[in-house]
Amino acid sequence: MRAEEAERHISGAEAIVPEEDILEKAEAFIKRALNHSRGRPDTIHITIEELKQPPLYISSLPVYTIKLQSHADAWNFIRKALQRLGISVDAVQKAEEIIHTEQMRGASLMTAINARRVEPDTRRGVRATRLGITKEAEERLNRILDEMGVNITVVKEALILASKVASAPSVIGEICVSDDPYYTTGYLSSPKVGYIRVPMIKEEGSLKGGRVFFVDEDCNPKEIIEYLERTPVMINRLGEFHGEVEPEHVIALCGC
Repeated sequence: MRAEEAERHISGAEAIVPEEDILEKAEAFIKRALNHSRGRPDTIHITIEELKQPPLYISSLPVYTIKLQSHADAWNFIRKALQRLGISVDAVQKAEEIIHTEQMRGASLMTAINARRVEPDTRRGVRATRLGITKEAEERLNRILDEMGVNITVVKEALILASKVASAPSVIGEICVSDDPYYTTGYLSSPKVGYIRVPMIKEEGSLKGGRVFFVDEDCNPKEIIEYLERTPVMINRLGEFHGEVEPEHVIALCGC
């Protein structure tokens, strides 16, 4: 589902579901589009596509939530963690600029050392699509997130997406800030550590947001994009949930 107002992005969602669940899921997506905090759309696109290949099954990333006191603390943590993952200062700075200034429908694909944009269309970016979660894993995940007291839909969908991105070839890490003006928790993720929720990543009311995928210098962009955009992937088992942790604990994990 993709919803727009005067060609401005309002909301989007995606799922891999059995045929018998299509109507229920489409209805849920339409209701979501009509009641989004970014405003009421004038156009809602629903696309239903039959998969031509069976999905790959993966585990979701381990989940952490960082204890933070301020917006400044959030970005200090992000910079330190990304650099411990092997991402250069230049790449981190350029990623911040993209998130704070550009309005892209997809994500930037950036090399971790030289900060080169390697996606073919820098206005469109790269989109992670054809992703989902099995019913059994989703039911368990919903229970866990409910116990954590977080926004189940937002965190669930972000975890599914981040887990697929982390499983892609040559991906080192990801940083994401939602464009929802009232959702101020973003995330940093990596195959090395997991999915790290970062509260206060932006000021409430801001419409700015974005996503950057950091990749190896010698990566094959076509291979990465083919995996992210065309290969169906579903989560059928869950990683560990670690609750709230101090920033230093995760920064240490990034460097191990």
